[in-house]
Amino acid sequence: MPERLQDLAASFARHLRAERKAARTVVIYGQSVRFFSDWLEAQGRPATLDELTRSALREWLAQLNEVNSAATVKTRYRGMYRFCGWLIDEDEITTNPLDGINLDPPPMKPVPVLSDDELTAILKACTGKTFNDRRDEAIVRLLLDCGLRVSELCGLSVDVDLNGGTAMVLGKGDKPRAIYFGARTTVALDRYLRQRRSHRWAHLPQLFLTQRGALSPDGARDRIKLRGNQAGIPDLHPHRFRHTWAHDFLVSGGQERDLKRLAGWSSDAMLERYGNSAADARAKAAARRMSRGDRV
Repeated sequence: MPERLQDLAASFARHLRAERKAARTVVIYGQSVRFFSDWLEAQGRPATLDELTRSALREWLAQLNEVNSAATVKTRYRGMYRFCGWLIDEDEITTNPLDGINLDPPPMKPVPVLSDDELTAILKACTGKTFNDRRDEAIVRLLLDCGLRVSELCGLSVDVDLNGGTAMVLGKGDKPRAIYFGARTTVALDRYLRQRRSHRWAHLPQLFLTQRGALSPDGARDRIKLRGNQAGIPDLHPHRFRHTWAHDFLVSGGQERDLKRLAGWSSDAMLERYGNSAADARAKAAARRMSRGDRV
C-alpha cells in the first residue's frame, strides 16, 4: 500500500527537529505537504506517495498562482522541494519531481520603515505606570534599539546587564549573540524590572511576563498591533522595527558586515532584503554627505 504523504511528513518533521531547524521552519515546511495533500484529495485523488508526480505538482503550483501572491507560492514550493529532497535521502523516491520546475522570483517589496513621528506616537501609546505600560515600552525600545526577532525578544532572560547595556539572545539555529541597547532603553527596562519583582510569575526566567505566564511570540505580536492601533498605525508588527533598525544602522554609516553580525544573519541575502527598505532614502543621504562640489 502506498505511503500516505502526511505520515511521511511526520517523519520529515522529526528529521528537521533533529537538525535543530527553527520551529517555524518545521511548521511552514509541513504546511506545504499538508496543502498539497488537501489539494490531491479535493481532486478525488489519494494523498499518497505515488501521487507525488511532476504533473501533479505543476498543476498544484499553477492553481496556487491564481489565488496567492508570488511570495506565498515560492514558500510552498520551497517546502515541497525540501520534502522531496528528504524523500530521496530516505530512498523513498529516486528523483526530485520539482527539478526543472522554476518559479519567477517575486518582486522584492521594501518594508516601510517607521518615521520618528510614528515611533514617538507608539511610545506615547505606552505612556503610563501600569505593568503593561512599563513592559510594552521596554519591548518597543528593545525592538528599536536591537532589531530583535520576536522569538528572540520572548526568549530573553531576566538576567540582562543594565549597567553594560547588553544582553544575550538565542537566534535561529540556537546561535547565541550579544545585543546592545542605549540609555533610554536601559531606563525603560529598569522601571519594568522593578515592577516585575511583585508579579505573580516573577519566578519565571523569561524577561517579559503576562498574567498567564511568559510572553509568547503571538502575544508579543498582539501587543505591538494594539500599540500600533493606539498610535494610528494599523497592522503594526514587530518586524517593522527590525527593518527600521537595519535602515537606521546603514543610514548612520554602519558597515554591512557589522549589521550582519548584530542581526544574527548567516546569509548575505538577508542584507539585501532588509537593506531594500528605504534604500533610496539612504542613497540620497549618502549623496548629500559626499557633496564634493560644495567643498571645492
